[in-house]
Amino acid sequence: MNDSAFRNTRILITGGLGFIGSNLARRLLDLGAKVTLVDSLIPEYGGNLYNIAGIEDRLHVNISDVRDAHSMRYLVQDQDYLFNLAGQTSHMDSMSDPETDLEINCKAQLAILEACRKHNPGIPIVFASTRQIYGKPDYLPVDEKHLVRPVDVNGVNKAAGEAYHILYSNVYDMHACALRLTNTIGPRMRVKDARQTFVGIWIRLVCEGKPFEVWGGGQLRDFNYVDDVVDAFLMAATHDAARGRIFNLGHAEVVSLKQLADLLCEVYPGGKYETKAFPPERKRIDIGDYYSDFSLIRETLGWKPATDLRQALKRTVDFYKENLKYYL
Repeated sequence: MNDSAFRNTRILITGGLGFIGSNLARRLLDLGAKVTLVDSLIPEYGGNLYNIAGIEDRLHVNISDVRDAHSMRYLVQDQDYLFNLAGQTSHMDSMSDPETDLEINCKAQLAILEACRKHNPGIPIVFASTRQIYGKPDYLPVDEKHLVRPVDVNGVNKAAGEAYHILYSNVYDMHACALRLTNTIGPRMRVKDARQTFVGIWIRLVCEGKPFEVWGGGQLRDFNYVDDVVDAFLMAATHDAARGRIFNLGHAEVVSLKQLADLLCEVYPGGKYETKAFPPERKRIDIGDYYSDFSLIRETLGWKPATDLRQALKRTVDFYKENLKYYL
């Protein structure tokens, strides 16, 4: 990756006060970019002003909702790159309030793309998609040729949002691409509940000296550390070969949830967990085993994860040992 590609460029990050967005912002500032964050700070989502602690005076924050087409039309103008990370991430919330999920993960994405098409058609756009859209895998590891068959409303709307990005890239010659993220962990992730990832609530409870629950335990997963995910976003934004493409992220290290729980308790001595059966409402939308084939992005862009799972958990736990009170 050419780090100098971002020097003195203007960057717009939707969902910029969230987990991945804020880590991406920090890296871009270090690379000399001028960064604007857009975030609604709706409490149920991932935005947290503490995520930019120490860098507040180095970037611009616009408290706005991506559903506001007028704001987005103004914000996309004169930007050099758009990292589109805004979204509703809770699978259970999408089932209890499907209309809101539709507005944020589908309709708002179309409005963002229309704003870019009309006011900044040359801007490279990287969309944060999700492995959730595959649904229950037919085979493992899952590559990009696997059928998209979501098991919940969130997955359906994220799949539509992704498809809009690829459509606009192909039809209007825009530089848009999508990264299908697997489980991402690291500093600044949401830990006060399981809306963003189940690992967050595990880490919160461990740091509070309480046991956490492992549902099932045999399910297989892969995990990426947030710094590696940031690398992928930067590569996708600057590489011509990414235009109109979809890429899986993933990791060669595959573990069961029980193995993950054991590793977390090794990283945080004294951590304890209880194994329980899946709650019925979660079992209905669980995808079972999942891990990615990320060879396409490795071969096309040269990306591969650099952080193993033990390192990722340790760095994450160390961050929350010091900062947990700001995330509850």
